[in-house]
Amino acid sequence: MQSFLPPDRLLLGPGPSPVPARVLAALARPTIGHLDPRFIAMMDEVKELLRLAFRTGHALTLPVSAPGSAGMETAFVNLVEPGDTVIVCRNGVFGGRMRENVVRIGANAVMVDDPFGQPVDPDKVQAALRANPGAKALAFVHAETSTGVASDAATLCRLAREHGALSIVDAVTSLGGSPLEVDGWGIDAVYSGSQKCLSAPPGLSPVSFSEAAVAAIKARRTPVQSWFLDLTLVMGYWQGEGARAYHHTAPINMLYALHEALLALREEGLEAAWARHRAHHLRLRDGLEALGLSLPVAPAVRLPQLNAVAVPAGVDEAAVRRTLLDRHGIEIGAGLGELAGKIWRIGLMGHGSTPENVDRVVAAFGEVLARG
Repeated sequence: MQSFLPPDRLLLGPGPSPVPARVLAALARPTIGHLDPRFIAMMDEVKELLRLAFRTGHALTLPVSAPGSAGMETAFVNLVEPGDTVIVCRNGVFGGRMRENVVRIGANAVMVDDPFGQPVDPDKVQAALRANPGAKALAFVHAETSTGVASDAATLCRLAREHGALSIVDAVTSLGGSPLEVDGWGIDAVYSGSQKCLSAPPGLSPVSFSEAAVAAIKARRTPVQSWFLDLTLVMGYWQGEGARAYHHTAPINMLYALHEALLALREEGLEAAWARHRAHHLRLRDGLEALGLSLPVAPAVRLPQLNAVAVPAGVDEAAVRRTLLDRHGIEIGAGLGELAGKIWRIGLMGHGSTPENVDRVVAAFGEVLARG
């Protein structure tokens, strides 16, 4: 065995996204103790930078020491108890994963289903909330990574508030890539991932909880199902004033990387980052349509950072992906669930959202399709 040397790939799939040199350099800085005063000062900066990215003033805003799936579980195991009712919206694969969390907790998942490729229907949500008075939470995916669809988070959170329910929102793909207003929309619990539009390596999950969500956590009747993800314990490490309680050894170098990625986002400006993702999505759309390809998601709800592309009749979608990877060094994604074999997923996320990358993937598609 020898040291692993990864191949040179252009990551234009559903994640991870390309990691810029400055973030990779941050990973390589000397490791210090996770209770070192200098490291704790950096942790405070990470929290403040995450508040800027989430557009929130929530005190409980931090990166969970695990990937986005653990951020999802953090939200559910802290806010939901056995016997609770949760309205779960499922318009893609990741809405289904929300349901799995609810069921495993021993709570009642009331499903609001919409077709893959469509946004969550607020009218169906309204009906479900009316039919289930006292529901603890409404859970939905803001940016459904499996389909490339954005749902109306502002409206859905408003409906939750009107019915006395907390909102739990998956923003794994939206954070840093398209408008996300945690305070403006009244989101109670939101989770994301480091590896999408933030362009840090996979392994951390930014989360943020409102005062109402924190009150619900403190009012629990039962212990949190997961010791590692129990925020009543984790808060002592991330929020201790002057003397933080040991909970776990934080992924020190990964937090260096996230800190650097968030600094880059702040330097660019959040609105500028949103505009960049939008502009390059339109450039990709135009290039693909010129090749005769189509984007099946309605324009009004398309995610600029995750583009679903319909596979033409008679085309072997897996063979196209393999050729793009082997001949061009470009990774794109396949469809998931109901859309498996029907779409490709092209990610233009974070550092990967550039005009040069758009032109490269369009040219590569043109060559591969022309070869048959």
